Amino acid sequence: ELGWTESIPYLDRPPSPLEFYREWVSPNKPCIIRNAISHWPALKKWTSAYLREVVGPKVVSVAVTPNGYADAVFQDRFVTPEERQMPFMDFLDIVEKKVTSPNIFYVQKQCSNLTEEFPELVCDVQPDIPWMSEALGKKPDAVNFWLGESAAVTSLHKDHYENLYCVISGEKHFLLHPPSDRPFIPYELYQPATYQVSEDGSFEIVDEKNADKVPWIPLDPLNPNLEQYPEYAQAKPLQCTVKAGEMLYLPSLWFHHVQQSHGCIAVNYWYDMEYDLKYSYYQLLDCLTKTVKVL
Repeated sequence: ELGWTESIPYLDRPPSPLEFYREWVSPNKPCIIRNAISHWPALKKWTSAYLREVVGPKVVSVAVTPNGYADAVFQDRFVTPEERQMPFMDFLDIVEKKVTSPNIFYVQKQCSNLTEEFPELVCDVQPDIPWMSEALGKKPDAVNFWLGESAAVTSLHKDHYENLYCVISGEKHFLLHPPSDRPFIPYELYQPATYQVSEDGSFEIVDEKNADKVPWIPLDPLNPNLEQYPEYAQAKPLQCTVKAGEMLYLPSLWFHHVQQSHGCIAVNYWYDMEYDLKYSYYQLLDCLTKTVKVL
């Protein structure tokens, strides 16, 4: 009823700033854009050998979990990964299976980790997306670098950012829900905790003391428990695959669950959203959903 299609539309070229704002940002609609990053040196240069040469022994932040789920609900806790500092070449050894590990490794630290931890690679992409920066009248808040194993999964959540997600190699698999699906998507409050490695190498879950509970989505959209969350049957997920050389525009407040091919490399640009009428509408929908649940 709100005009969402059953599939994510493709654009064959990057739009003009006005066109993009009018057709996609303002109506809060996702799209996949081809030929927007085809001029990036990274598409040809970012092989494993190149990354070893350029980044190599540098120590970087790597998310490590026993199950591939970072920032997700597990055993009635909202659990964040162990953030391990390790030489990038050691991480590549694990991704390339030169070294075996029972755990799952993922370079996924946000907070603009491309510019903060991998400045050697910035010259192979762009510091921002010019037509997006002009459309929004601002530069990105963060530019992030992603590289990990296929077992690393991003649980269903939403962000307060306009997100341009660019795949350099491999594929990313997105499951999306529009903000209007909020009444069908369950939220619960969870004790925050972190994975920590014991002396024997196993993981334990350690609560963060004196921390406020975290609202998170407990549902797995790939295998939803409809007995526990029957409302989710009314939701209408959209699925898409973003391939190397393609860019996904993921609008603010859209729910997304992400999987990837093994060793997939991506860069994304987070532009802060405008807290305008659509944000007010979402807040109203969120409050109504919570009120109905209490009743």
